[in-house]
Amino acid sequence: MKFRKAFKHALRMVLHAKVRSWLTILGIVIGVAAVIAIISIGQGLKVELNAQLNNLGGDLLTLRAGTSRAFGFGPGGDFGGGTTATTKEIVLDKTDVQVLRGDEYIKVFDTEISGRADVYYVAEKGSASIEGVDPATWSQITTSTLGQGRMLGPADTNVIVVGGRIANGFFKSQLGVNQMLTIGSRLFRIVGILKDDSSSIYMPIDAAYEVIADKTKDVYDTITIKIKDENQLDLAIADIQQKLAIKRHVLNKKADFSISSNKERQQQRAQVASSMTTFLTAIAAVALLVGAVGIANTMFTSVLEKTKEIGIMKAIGARNKDILTLFLLNAGLIGFIGGIIGIIFGVILSAFMPALMGSSGGVLGRFGVVGVISIKTILMALGISVIIGMVSGAVPAYQASKLRPVDALRYE
Repeated sequence: MKFRKAFKHALRMVLHAKVRSWLTILGIVIGVAAVIAIISIGQGLKVELNAQLNNLGGDLLTLRAGTSRAFGFGPGGDFGGGTTATTKEIVLDKTDVQVLRGDEYIKVFDTEISGRADVYYVAEKGSASIEGVDPATWSQITTSTLGQGRMLGPADTNVIVVGGRIANGFFKSQLGVNQMLTIGSRLFRIVGILKDDSSSIYMPIDAAYEVIADKTKDVYDTITIKIKDENQLDLAIADIQQKLAIKRHVLNKKADFSISSNKERQQQRAQVASSMTTFLTAIAAVALLVGAVGIANTMFTSVLEKTKEIGIMKAIGARNKDILTLFLLNAGLIGFIGGIIGIIFGVILSAFMPALMGSSGGVLGRFGVVGVISIKTILMALGISVIIGMVSGAVPAYQASKLRPVDALRYE
């Protein structure tokens, strides 16, 4: 039997048993659609995370007083496990800054304090997040993008840069460059508006000491460090750790400071996204397994129904391999048709899922994720569906090929 003739006969077998075949195909459709949608959303999430994390700056380090189990490193690379009992408050101050100024790996750094303060505009009042930064270096370190105006400069005093949400939705009236805001008891002029959705206000650190309550002059909440070469990140961390440990007299004790890197956050978040995608794909693969069982069931039933026809074909000269090819093609066609339809539904689902998740406040909407579907994913899904069909139909096809013509013709 020629392959073309066997293919036509296998296609007729699929179309003949319409209800049973399409119910079987439905299982493959659900599995393939789920896999396509989840993989595409996972790829989109990775792309979006990479874009956002690249904007964080892989060459940035954040220095804080105290230890942190999440990202902190003690001397020698050990994670900090807590501070020793002491009556002295652990802080970062200008003496730590002096140590950093002489480090060969550091390009520039920014001393920062943060807190909240009352903000007034016309007759409206609100509480906003205040970030006090070094106006001479902040523009070189920040990963925020400027929407209007300019960044803070070295000579600035009573000026501020505001986040996009402060400018566009914090007050009833929209704010613009050169408009005045009262923060605490001081008047500030807006010189820049960031292109983001943040509710932060950035001002020179000297002004922030007066605006934010309970802040001590020359004591910092964090110090953000930009290193010269991202490839020397580990060397830079080790060098900074050693110098600070000596200065702070904690060389042989647990560190009373922590250094976190954006590169670590990049790797950890990317790993979480990858693990989540793998887990969800494994769940979706269960639907494909159910579809495979359905195909096997359909093929066993088809062999029983067509036992007499198999006997007739063998009586007129069909060989075992012809019968085997016929039923394998039948199973493969079920998988192929299910794969094609599943891919179509998967593409549609991957387009609508982010919008649905976004409208319900889901994580995909907050990240602005768009499904990314590659040709490789489509071919992989289609190949898997065909292979599942043929593997599931292999045993029934083999049994059909081994039927004796006399027994098959006598079958009722």
